[in-house]
Amino acid sequence: MLSEEAKKEIEKALRKYPNKRSAVMDALRSAQKARGGHLEKADMDEIAVILEMQSVEVNAAAAFYTMYNIDKPVGRHHIQVCRNISCSLLGAEHLIKHMERTLNIKTGETTPDKRITLSTVECLGSCGTAPMMQINDDFHENLTEAKVDEILKGLK
Repeated sequence: MLSEEAKKEIEKALRKYPNKRSAVMDALRSAQKARGGHLEKADMDEIAVILEMQSVEVNAAAAFYTMYNIDKPVGRHHIQVCRNISCSLLGAEHLIKHMERTLNIKTGETTPDKRITLSTVECLGSCGTAPMMQINDDFHENLTEAKVDEILKGLK
């Protein structure tokens, strides 16, 4: 069930678009934020009703974009490491293994204290500054082991 805050944000978003369907990404973002970082099927079903869409269409939008976390809560800090060709060629796979060892979790897992989730994504659109990762809404580029260690230390 969507929170009142999420419903208000969705209603506000609807005013920005020429038709309700166009607000699907804003609606998903609002619902995910209100739930603390993930979406549940009930959220998407309710969004479908509000936007006059089929549930499968809302689910397809959420499943397509890596910024939406479906059915699985993520940690307070969601680390998404790009593993597309530029990042991979410049060491992303090595950095992913380094983070798995440092955090003592595997890709797709969350630390026991629910602080950090480690994921991989296909592309974050920063090939010229590869390897890179996104933590919540912040990009970190030109990564090295030392830079990653510094960033991880700063996550509270």
